[in-house]
Amino acid sequence: MTETTITADELVRPDRLGPALVETTGDERWAQVRAQLISGGKSNLTFMLSSPAGEMVLRRPPTGELLPSAHDMLREARIQSALADTPVPTARIVLADPGDLIGIQCYVMERVPGHIVRDRLPDGYATTEAERRALGLGFIDILAAIHDVDPEAVGLSDYGRASGFMERQVRRWTGQWEKSATHPVAEVDELARRLAARIPAQERSTIAHGDYRIDNVVLDAADPGRINAVLDWELSTLGDPLADLGMLLLFWREPGEPDVSSLTPGITHLPGFPTRDELSHRYAEVTGADLGNLDVYTAFAHFKFAVIAQGVSVRARAGAMGGQDFGNLDDEVLAVASAGLDLL
Repeated sequence: MTETTITADELVRPDRLGPALVETTGDERWAQVRAQLISGGKSNLTFMLSSPAGEMVLRRPPTGELLPSAHDMLREARIQSALADTPVPTARIVLADPGDLIGIQCYVMERVPGHIVRDRLPDGYATTEAERRALGLGFIDILAAIHDVDPEAVGLSDYGRASGFMERQVRRWTGQWEKSATHPVAEVDELARRLAARIPAQERSTIAHGDYRIDNVVLDAADPGRINAVLDWELSTLGDPLADLGMLLLFWREPGEPDVSSLTPGITHLPGFPTRDELSHRYAEVTGADLGNLDVYTAFAHFKFAVIAQGVSVRARAGAMGGQDFGNLDDEVLAVASAGLDLL
């Protein structure tokens, strides 16, 4: 059997997971758990778990060989639990396992009600320009809330090395590129070189999400300006919060602009959404941050995403993404890196 034909049951092991959920929840109905892969995940694999007791969500790494330090499920579970009593909305962690349960790290969290929006708004949702503006401003305000949390107060003082963040990030993602590149791309190499030479002075140290964008939050179904949960904490750490803002701006499209990648189709080009400048000004107003070097952070976001796209391409070709196929991403890697160079 090849990896591309591995079933959801083989990846999640309901025969083991069911009894564990029964023990954790005290509800015998979880013994009848079923799993279905949720499409859209480009790194870790996400499954909807259903039973007569209701629904929950499981996260686990992809199959195949994994890059060092990547796909740490226990780290994702830890930060979501730590943020449970803060203004940052997260999904409640039901269980987290180091690998004994299904043969690899995983965690199960509650299913938070609401909309996860990727390439289109749900019918009848956020139809007015006022609602879309509220969605955008609520979204940036939650990023500011993440950066306002005191890591020590929530037990995350050891969650990462706060100082020297951008230097380490450029070095780390350069190393990831060297491990995942299947052919030379001069633009990616040049972008890495220029970023290494232009590391901004770090103004603050906060919790950094690492991949904050619209499709990584759950939007309230009744109030588009309200976020019910922030998801996908795989890349979170302690560090420079402006790296999060730069990543957000990379994905935030304005009217007439194409999506940055086929991997991340968006909706922010629709009438009513705030512009990138408006989001930046709102963030600076709320946090007091100096955005003088924002182009460098946004260029870094381009570099990081080029490396991520390359990794997705490699894993998909190897059949490690639960049968998902994202096509040939070589042109997108080149285009993203070139746009990052233009910013510098």
